[in-house]
Amino acid sequence: MKLIIQLPCLDEAESLPTTLAALPREVDGFDTVEWLIIDDGSTDGTADIARACGIDHVVTHTKNLGLARAFMSGLSHCLELGADVIVNTDADNQYDARDIPTLTAPILRGEADMVIGARPIEDVEHFSAIKKLLQRLGSRVVRMASKTEITDAPSGFRAISRSAALRINVFSEYTYTLETIIQAGQRNIATTSVPVRTNPDMRPSRLFKSIPQYLLRSMLTIIRIFVVYKPFASFVTVGSLLLCGGALIGVRYLYFLTIGESGGHVQSLILASLLIGIGIQTILIGFVADLLSVNRKLLEELKFRQLEDRLSHQHKETELQSHPIPAEKSEKPAG
Repeated sequence: MKLIIQLPCLDEAESLPTTLAALPREVDGFDTVEWLIIDDGSTDGTADIARACGIDHVVTHTKNLGLARAFMSGLSHCLELGADVIVNTDADNQYDARDIPTLTAPILRGEADMVIGARPIEDVEHFSAIKKLLQRLGSRVVRMASKTEITDAPSGFRAISRSAALRINVFSEYTYTLETIIQAGQRNIATTSVPVRTNPDMRPSRLFKSIPQYLLRSMLTIIRIFVVYKPFASFVTVGSLLLCGGALIGVRYLYFLTIGESGGHVQSLILASLLIGIGIQTILIGFVADLLSVNRKLLEELKFRQLEDRLSHQHKETELQSHPIPAEKSEKPAG
């Protein structure tokens, strides 16, 4: 069994030595433990520092592609390297590496294919009140959309089995945390969470520059999650609200028409017509979006099978190269 610990990095030369020094080289249940960093366009020599600290594998992006792309790039390379389980953690030493065995244990026991480390959010001193609120809100929305019981959806400290990593596809460029959990729920990937510890803050988060930006991005991410993964429910809900609003205004106009006072309420008739028309169109878009969602799921399943076959073939070739089959010796005829 091989475990690979991956760390997405962007200009982490200062914090990386501390983070790597805490990572384990031995974890119960695994024969091999390797480290991999994804250098996402760093300009401070992050990759050189990592090599000096004994990193096993370095994946380099020539320019910054974002946390979500770095995460997916790491998963892809870990699969290529034959990882049975992948642990993702932050390079800023936010998470306590001593909890890595706790993360991997449910996978080794066959109880889950994805394990999320649940931070003690209320006890984290460097989290502002609004950030704690958004963390709770994001987790609640993800639980609703994914039908899982994950308590800390934005946590990046997680363990993923090989079979789950093969099925994950992230489309967002901002963050992977919420989307991967919803995908797991929709694809029946067994997901659970375990309590983990955190370390003192070494630097401010680079995902957002201010609380308003964090709020805006979080809201857009949540809305996008519902539109992408629950398209029918999203569009039909919005369309129904518009339709009901238009119907109520239309009934109001009919009331004034009945009592002979419709002359000053033509604007209500126009607004009602617009809302009803837009509502019907939005509901129809929901049907189309649902069909597109089915097509996307079929394409993802096809991609999964192709990737699984390619990696399986690659693994067999590696095994043959490592343990070549000896040529049969030909026996000379007697005499």
